[in-house]
Amino acid sequence: MQTILGLSVAALFIVGFIWFLPILLILRSAKTNGAEKLIWILAVVFVSWFAWILYLLLAPLGERQG
Repeated sequence: MQTILGLSVAALFIVGFIWFLPILLILRSAKTNGAEKLIWILAVVFVSWFAWILYLLLAPLGERQG
């Protein structure tokens, strides 16, 4: 079975999962919470994987309240 551009459904699923993976990893991370986590997720959605790499290097940006 083929879809747009001749890619199979399985290939589209794999590409979609790889694109969504950084979002899942940020959601599950304990480094940040609340609004900061939302900002990082939006950065990944609108900027790309580069934002996820920055997340790994820089998060959390502020002091954690505990």
